[in-house]
Amino acid sequence: MREINLTEYQPCEVRLSEDERSALAQAKKDLGLAIEHNGGDSYTLRPSSIVGAVEVGGLSVLIRPKIEIKQLISLACYRPDWRDSFQSSDFDFPEEWALPDVIAAMFAAAAEKAFARGLLHGYVEREEALQTVRGRIRFDEQIRRRFGMPLPVEVRYDEFTDDVLPNRLVKAANRRLRRAGLRDTARSRETRRRLGRIDALLDGVSLCDYPPNAVPEVKFDRLNRHYERVVKLARLILRQDRFEAKRGKFRASGFLMDMNKVFQDFVTVALREKLRLSPGEFGERSVGSLADGGEITLKPDLVWREGRRCVFVGDAKYKRIDHAQVPNADLYQMLAYVTALNLPGGLLIYAKGERDEASYTVRHTGKRLKVAALDLSGDLEDVLERVGEIAEKVCALRREAEAARLAVA
Repeated sequence: MREINLTEYQPCEVRLSEDERSALAQAKKDLGLAIEHNGGDSYTLRPSSIVGAVEVGGLSVLIRPKIEIKQLISLACYRPDWRDSFQSSDFDFPEEWALPDVIAAMFAAAAEKAFARGLLHGYVEREEALQTVRGRIRFDEQIRRRFGMPLPVEVRYDEFTDDVLPNRLVKAANRRLRRAGLRDTARSRETRRRLGRIDALLDGVSLCDYPPNAVPEVKFDRLNRHYERVVKLARLILRQDRFEAKRGKFRASGFLMDMNKVFQDFVTVALREKLRLSPGEFGERSVGSLADGGEITLKPDLVWREGRRCVFVGDAKYKRIDHAQVPNADLYQMLAYVTALNLPGGLLIYAKGERDEASYTVRHTGKRLKVAALDLSGDLEDVLERVGEIAEKVCALRREAEAARLAVA
C-alpha cells in the first residue's frame, strides 16, 4: 500500500494514478481535502483541519497535526479532574508514528494495565421473564403480559457482572481501533495483536454503538479508579466521527480527528474551569434568534448565563486564515450574537498562528468585537496559564455587560 504523508493545512504535490485520484475524490469530503490538478498525473493536495490516517483505494493517507501528537491528545482528553492521568512516559513514541498508531498503542497499554487486576465488575439491573423467582416480581408486568399465568415470572433483579459501562466503552473503542488504518509496521502489527487479546478478554461484554455526540460519562471512585486512563482514551476514540464506508468501488477506513472540534472543546472546558462555572452556566448553547420571527437561529460556542440573562458571548476558531485580517464572516457572526443578546461586545478566540489579537469597534453602535489568540505550544500547564489570561478578558466583557445593563436600568 502506497503511503502519502501530509501535514495539516500544508499543500503537498503528489503523483496519482487515475484510480488513486478517484479514491481520494470520493473520500475528500470526510478528509477535508482539496485536490487540484496540475496537469498529467501531478496533483496538489491541500489538507484542512482534519488529522489522522485513512486507507482508501490502495493508498494510506496520513495527515499530521501542526502541534505535537502529545499536545493534541492532552488537549483532546482534557478534563480538570483528569489532568494528571497521563505521564510523560505515555508519549514515548517515535516521531514518525501517525496519530492512530500512537492512540492505539496508548490504548492497548492502558487497557492491559487496567485489566491486570481483572475485569471490572458491578451490579446491573436486569428485567426478565424467568421460570423461577429472582429478585422482585414485577406484578404490573406479570398481569399485563401473562394474564394471570404463574409462569414465566416477570422479575427485576441485580446481577453482578462484567457487562458494565466502563467495559462496554473499552470494547467499543477497541473495535473501532481494530478497524482503523494503522500503518503496516512491526510495531503496529504488534499493537493489532494486543488489541485482539483485549477483544478476547471482553468477549462477555456487550458491544454497544455510541454516537460521537452521546458517549456516556463514567464517574470514578476508589473501586474503578484504575480504569480511568483507558476509559478516558476510549471516550476520546468514540467521540471522533467514524470513517468506515464503501465509497463506490473503494472501501475506506481510518481514524480522524477534527482540530476545530478539539480546539473548541478544550477552550470551553478550560475556560469553564478558570471561571469556576458549571456546564449549565458556561458552554455552547442556542441563544434564540436574530430575527423577531425566529427564522435565524443562533448557537455560539461560548455563552455565559447568569440565571436567564446572558452576560458573555464568544466563539472559538481554529480554522486557517490566509490573509492579514480576521475574516469578515467571523466578525459579522459575532456582531449578530452581540446584537441579538444586547451585549456591548463579544470575543473571538483563535489558535495562535491563525490570528493575532485585535479589537474592532462597530460604527454607529459602539459594539466592540475583540480577538484573542491562544498559543497551544509548550506543556499543557503553559497552555492553561494562557487560558487564564483569556478568562480575564471574558470577565472584563462580563463586567462591561453588567455596567451597560445597570446604566439602562
